[in-house]
Amino acid sequence: MLTLNEQEEKAIDKIIAAIADCISLESVRTIPIPTSGMSFSGLEIIQSRRQVLHDGEEVKLTHLEYSTLVFLASNPSIVLTQEQIFEAVWNMDSDSCHSSVVNVIYNLWKKIEPDSKNPTYIKTVLGIGYKFASGE
Repeated sequence: MLTLNEQEEKAIDKIIAAIADCISLESVRTIPIPTSGMSFSGLEIIQSRRQVLHDGEEVKLTHLEYSTLVFLASNPSIVLTQEQIFEAVWNMDSDSCHSSVVNVIYNLWKKIEPDSKNPTYIKTVLGIGYKFASGE
């Protein structure tokens, strides 16, 4: 437990106020809280259980992989930039997001795609980002 005297509390309040004035808060699209699941050809996302099934078999995903998949699947056919994905899933500014997003997408391809070299669910849109397709 940290105990502060009155002078220290005032100093911290001033620091917080100064930081709040410098930070502009933008609306960031967050991952929706689900009431049900999403089903695509061969892929099922059961959000109430945080479970992903590929051809009926459970796929073990990390927190970032699962959140990225849900974000993409919640926005089907919409091209999302790496920055948009990073900001929505990691909940932080996207200054250095490139390798993080690429690694997660690569891992998702290996885990959910029938052929990771020719993805059917998560498509690359060259020079822009990624989009989620129905898997057909």
